[in-house]
Amino acid sequence: MLDFLVIGAGVVGLAIARRLARAGGEVVIVDSGAAIGAETSSRNSEVIHAGIYYPTGSLKAQLCVSGRQAIYRYCAARGVPHRRCGKLLVATDMAQRAALQALSEKALANGVEDLQILSVGAAKSLEPALSCVAALLSPSTGVVDSHQLMLSYLGDAENAGAVLSLHTPVIRGTRKSDFWQIGLGGDQPDDISVRTVINAAGLAASSVSRALGLAPDRVPTTHFAKGNYFTLQGGKPPFSRLVYPMPEPGGLGVHVTLDLGGRVRFGPDVEWVDKIDYAVDPERAERFYPAIRRYYPDLADGALVPAYSGIRPKLSRDPRVDSDFLIETEADHSAPGLVCLYGIESPGLTASLALAERIAASLGSLPSAEDAELFRPA
Repeated sequence: MLDFLVIGAGVVGLAIARRLARAGGEVVIVDSGAAIGAETSSRNSEVIHAGIYYPTGSLKAQLCVSGRQAIYRYCAARGVPHRRCGKLLVATDMAQRAALQALSEKALANGVEDLQILSVGAAKSLEPALSCVAALLSPSTGVVDSHQLMLSYLGDAENAGAVLSLHTPVIRGTRKSDFWQIGLGGDQPDDISVRTVINAAGLAASSVSRALGLAPDRVPTTHFAKGNYFTLQGGKPPFSRLVYPMPEPGGLGVHVTLDLGGRVRFGPDVEWVDKIDYAVDPERAERFYPAIRRYYPDLADGALVPAYSGIRPKLSRDPRVDSDFLIETEADHSAPGLVCLYGIESPGLTASLALAERIAASLGSLPSAEDAELFRPA
């Protein structure tokens, strides 16, 4: 009988599988897709967030701050490509200055202690193409190669004995006396017995929980917030750091992201959808130009070309609700041996190691010496 079944081979599922396998558990990871991290984990800005935006005391705030420190240490130790490039969060009119100050205070309360408030002149000395009335500099924000990070997590997990099975959807689940009987689909359907199931299926987390037989009133609804990205073509990149406007309902605003080669992308926007569709409508660029020109007025007509899109699993479509990560155990859904993760959107990548640590601790798994080192105080 297996110790753990991890459903979902995204960055969080792989981090959890890695942590449990390295603690000595027998782990199988299943995913319905053809590759690891093919959805939310590979269709995002690849940003290592500092922890600025999230309500103080929330899981997002706590796990982002501890996870950021851990992921930098992990990437440095394992040679995962990453860069601590820094970020400017900008106010583009005088009315936003108070909100910028409030974000600075929230960040400090969250444990982000390295933010610097910049004048217009100081901001423009760092990024001459920028237009703003004030800015916050976040030196600890960075970017990471998300695919290489996931491959590293998977390699660690497999070296510790974990097994990955792709093209393997979870069809059904039944709780027996002290274990789960899980029906797996795909090319080689099978039934397996497992002591503990971790549902880290991301966009499919709610549907997986229903397949496992949880009562409908115990399963939150997952809403799909699509974010489109456009690439800047032509000429030298205008920015060397990430640039973020003030956050908007449902997201962090159309911001400047950089890949590890310095290429510039803009996004994501917020487009509520009812089904998964990653096509980018070129006409959405017309909404990007005015948003970007608030902080980058020299953006030329026709400079944006469709890049890719991602979909974030949200627990509410109400712009007034700042949904937190939701981790549910038997106390929440009355099903022993089941842990469900819902609404794992940004900063899920940054928080991946911290989320894994939180799940493992709840299951009584002790960390290895190396994992404990990732979370030692700075």
